[in-house]
Amino acid sequence: MEKITIYTSDGCQYCHAAKDYLDENNIEYTEKNISQDQEARKELMKKGHMGVPVIVIGDQEIVGFDQAKIKSALGL
Repeated sequence: MEKITIYTSDGCQYCHAAKDYLDENNIEYTEKNISQDQEARKELMKKGHMGVPVIVIGDQEIVGFDQAKIKSALGL
């Protein structure tokens, strides 16, 4: 399975929904919280994004919590 990274922030309800979705489907991921990790914030900005969640699956970046795009990217 592709490596998955999700960029989140503390007060983001869509971030929590995305993590819940991944957890419910037993999908392993690495979380990078931009509220607590300045390096993660810099990484996200370098990718050209200012908002969260951003879910990186392999080389595909999904902005926002879009179940259909996540399913497609993971082949579910």
